[in-house]
Amino acid sequence: MEIRTATLETCGAARGVVIVIDVIRAFTTAAVALAAGAAEIMPVSGVEEARQCRARWPEALVMGEEGGLPPAGFDFGNSPSALLGRDLGGRRLIQRTGAGTQGLVRSRQAEVLFAASFVCAAATVRAVQALRPAAVTLLPTDHLQAEDPACAEYLAAALRGETPDPAPYLARVRAGGLTRVQPGPADQGWPEWAVRQFVADLDLCEAVDRYRFAMRAERRAEGLVLTAQPT
Repeated sequence: MEIRTATLETCGAARGVVIVIDVIRAFTTAAVALAAGAAEIMPVSGVEEARQCRARWPEALVMGEEGGLPPAGFDFGNSPSALLGRDLGGRRLIQRTGAGTQGLVRSRQAEVLFAASFVCAAATVRAVQALRPAAVTLLPTDHLQAEDPACAEYLAAALRGETPDPAPYLARVRAGGLTRVQPGPADQGWPEWAVRQFVADLDLCEAVDRYRFAMRAERRAEGLVLTAQPT
């Protein structure tokens, strides 16, 4: 299996199997939502697009962020810990983020498309290996931060049949995450509650293989739809 990499700028040309990675926090949040019973998640590019989708499907819930904070009118932000314990049984969610959902939407030529983070890493590897592809493209959506390249390297090792120790990769997630909220909320431009929530979210972002499903995105008449695929 050939393993390739792409960025948000180059993923539009990627074909075959593409794994879009966003550890902090889009695809950790998406996994928690699906585990909480959400039937599907519709990833979109823009905040206004998300609002238009909710107007089309009033029963849907909208989650995500702009600049790290929930936009006005969204039901949830981009926080996996805020979704723990919620009952989302059967609900459609619409998700907009600055990196993760952009990667899914921009990977227009992919024949098979997955969203991934550490919480569903092994399940994603199993789902991809079952397809026996000749090549796989890994797309760490925030390649300038530490966590998405770390997850991409971890997935690449597992796809090659290795058994990587997650500890050094997760250490990069923690270190990279904390650099965003230090020395304080004034520098980040977030209110203090958002900083506290972000730090709590890091525990979930590091919960490797918490879930035994992959997240596969499929193109349907209504748009791109992300669902849980048990493996």
